[in-house]
Amino acid sequence: MILDGHVDIPWPSPPDWTGDTGLCVDLGRMRAGGVAGSVFIAYVPQGPRDAPGLRGASERALAMLRHIRARADGRTTRFCATPGAFEDAARAGIPAVLSAVENGHAMGTDLGRLAQWRRLGAIYLTLTHDGHNLLADSARPRANLGDGAELHGGLSALGRAAIAEMNRVGLMVDCSHVSRAGMMQAAALSRTPIAVTHTCCAALRAHPRNLDDAQLDAVRDVGGIVQVTAVASFLREALPGAPAQATAADVAAHVDHAVRRIGLDHVGISSDFDGGGGVRGWMHAGEWPGLLEELRALGYGPREVALLTAGNFLRVWRQVLRGAEGA
Repeated sequence: MILDGHVDIPWPSPPDWTGDTGLCVDLGRMRAGGVAGSVFIAYVPQGPRDAPGLRGASERALAMLRHIRARADGRTTRFCATPGAFEDAARAGIPAVLSAVENGHAMGTDLGRLAQWRRLGAIYLTLTHDGHNLLADSARPRANLGDGAELHGGLSALGRAAIAEMNRVGLMVDCSHVSRAGMMQAAALSRTPIAVTHTCCAALRAHPRNLDDAQLDAVRDVGGIVQVTAVASFLREALPGAPAQATAADVAAHVDHAVRRIGLDHVGISSDFDGGGGVRGWMHAGEWPGLLEELRALGYGPREVALLTAGNFLRVWRQVLRGAEGA
């Protein structure tokens, strides 16, 4: 089974995803690549942290979550908000649609939005994007928004309260885009395992969005998951005057580093397709088999590949939901 843990969508005018869209991910390409399900993202860019900015961000996230849910007709595609529902759809051969929110800016100061998003089926919240928000510092501050190197020293008091509420309602805490300090604080604070849904390994490529080995260790120590993604600039340094170039073999190399560092059970894969992801040999959802071949070339067998492509993420997701039930 393949569950792609992070796929963006065009907004505000997404095409009919059941047709030939030219995007990296549509229904046809999912089927061609053997993808059982994709987590489609209600992405909110960072903007001003004032009342109009917060209101607009919240409205956008809500509209996108409703749109993503409506992508599934219940027959040829199925919306899934639990691991069991996803596995049922996969066994039936029905492509699954899942959702998540990227950037806690959309929460504003209203913790109640977290439960609302979960009721709509969202499975995780990425605490920040590029630029500090009211919850946490970003790994990539936005000078054009007036950001300094940090705003909160990691998490804010509101961010800490948000993590407690996410634990309560069953939203996975995603620390992609979060500053190093914020990510380490979130790992220590969350009652349930954290995820870093789209990142790579700083040991192989120094980049603000990548995790160093101590951060990888922290994710392992709380039972979480790190998902390696297909963003070329995270995988390889660019040559002077040229954009970064990377291949599916580079993705496999970052996966292998993470597995060797923190163990197979804490590593996964996500594409970030239609949000900047795509490397030679793995440019769209139809090319997942090529990436799997690169993993097999490194010695990963069927069991290991199954854990990397879905099993480990499902395990963390179940733990998050069990934590909510026990809250």
